Amino acid sequence: MAERGAGSSGLPPGYLSAAGSSFVDFLGQEAAHLLPAKGLPAGSGAGLAPHATTVVAASFPGGVVMGGDRRATMGNLIASRDIDKVFAADEYSVVGIAGTAGIAGELVRLFQVELEHYEKIEGTTLSLDGKANRLAAMIRGNLGAAMQGLAVVPLFAGVDVRPDHDPITDEDAVETPSASLPGRIFGYDVTGGLYEERGYHAVGSGSLFAKGSLKKVWNQRMGQDDVVGAVVEALYDAADEDSATGGPDMVRGLMPSVFVVTGDGTRRLDDEEVTTVASQVISQRQEQAL
Repeated sequence: MAERGAGSSGLPPGYLSAAGSSFVDFLGQEAAHLLPAKGLPAGSGAGLAPHATTVVAASFPGGVVMGGDRRATMGNLIASRDIDKVFAADEYSVVGIAGTAGIAGELVRLFQVELEHYEKIEGTTLSLDGKANRLAAMIRGNLGAAMQGLAVVPLFAGVDVRPDHDPITDEDAVETPSASLPGRIFGYDVTGGLYEERGYHAVGSGSLFAKGSLKKVWNQRMGQDDVVGAVVEALYDAADEDSATGGPDMVRGLMPSVFVVTGDGTRRLDDEEVTTVASQVISQRQEQAL
């Protein structure tokens, strides 16, 4: 016998209705306890979980590069040396995490499902602004946990491959060539405040030093390879000044996570590529030190 309130398929009515395109809204209605950081006990949890630290992004004329170090800390201890802090949000965007690692990772996975769910329901992808706004709403939903010391402050970036006009309703709509799509970067605060950044940005404990490094070398005419080098160098500089940020670890073979987003899609650079760039940065510093 079907449960009371269930449809002929045996599922609750909420699972069968097309109430909207937001998976987060659906989850909040049908299973709110599954949302990140819901039902936390009272008190501060700031010292109970590993924290992810520095993430950097910088744009170039054809896209954007995002990189993150691999260290997570608990107070003055290294909790992990090989955590990933940068993830593909979808085919044309990436998200990096700083803050409480466990909640941040869960939020990223939920964000990935949110974008996929929207595309399946609506038959089209969200604009880049729409994706940034969806992430802002999810961060705002974590405010209670942030007030208990479990804050999450991500960095979001990507390219917008949607045409300037809707091709279904506008006969003059023209797709922008993928090679000329500009990279865009969005920063947040713990309340879900959304701020579009120009050129480059960083979040996490080493962000001050990373942005200082990028400020001296980045310009809007740099190509992809040069921006990758600038991002890896910024992470190296952050690790040189901030104990919570891990630099390239040549002994263990642990390199920063680096993603490149263009109109052709999102690609994670393999360790060999990043190792080559990191080796060049280290060699230059050794020469300067002589």
